[in-house]
Amino acid sequence: MEILTLDQIKAVLPSVDLLPEIEQGFVAYSQGRSVVPPVGELILREPPGDVHIKYGYIGGDDYYVIKIASGFYGNAALGLSSGNGMMLMFSQKTGEPVAILLDEAYLTDIRTAVAGAIAAKYLAPSDVIRIGIMGTGTQARLQLEYLQPIVECRKVMVWGRDADKCAAYAKDANAIGFDVTMTLDASELARSCNLIVTTTPAESPLLTDVNDLMPGTHITAIGSDTHSKQEVHAEILRRADLVVADSIPQCLERGEIHQAMKVGAMDEGSLIELGSIIAGTAEGRTDDVQLTIADLTGVAVQDIQISKAVYEAAMNRGQFAHPG
Repeated sequence: MEILTLDQIKAVLPSVDLLPEIEQGFVAYSQGRSVVPPVGELILREPPGDVHIKYGYIGGDDYYVIKIASGFYGNAALGLSSGNGMMLMFSQKTGEPVAILLDEAYLTDIRTAVAGAIAAKYLAPSDVIRIGIMGTGTQARLQLEYLQPIVECRKVMVWGRDADKCAAYAKDANAIGFDVTMTLDASELARSCNLIVTTTPAESPLLTDVNDLMPGTHITAIGSDTHSKQEVHAEILRRADLVVADSIPQCLERGEIHQAMKVGAMDEGSLIELGSIIAGTAEGRTDDVQLTIADLTGVAVQDIQISKAVYEAAMNRGQFAHPG
């Protein structure tokens, strides 16, 4: 069994083209070529945190993968990252352990950012006038970084509850080529941006009024990945022209779609999966005045694809902590 450390993972990642790998995972999922059981979940209250266990395999692959990822949101006060975890790879033929990727939830962050870029690739309006980022943490930064090769727009508005964190975010994003303004008013962001990415652990909506949104806006909702989280008001999903799920069964149980279904704002029959749009078996955005929403709760096929790609790239470079 091989062990890959976080430093080794970061060293090998630039050599991997992740976007097509994750796209292929979504397609395999929507075509029924994967086995992905329901998410295992632990919700902790004191201190607040959540632990997700996602696992599965794609038919014909060499491996199955079990991913453990946690988020403890008080860690910043302790000088610690909020995220941690690892990915475990096993032989699909024998069940033998193949590798442990000690990624400390880094690969979860990256595959989530890649999924956001994929959603924008297929659903954003053709003319993005300003990108809106809701949140100032790790995922807010990565979403913008991975949007860079997908969307030509370099104008950004960042929203957060803390002015100092917004200012720090703006400074860092300006340094990589974006023109960033900041706001503490979520409705101002809604009125100013037609590609919006929400990246917070909010449990009550941040985007509250569909009338604030510009015609043709696309929203990628990232942060709402449990039964209780919600960043987008259910009425916005009701009024959307297209609501896209990364996994329909999973989104019925967690995330923005789950919240909208609870109050009768939409029905399951109107949902489309991202993998079906990528494969061309379902229609995505058809014009630049549609309101579209992608609810990304995180699917195990993303973990399978990124762990497989990193493991195989590391094998080619001989970058393991211990020889196999």
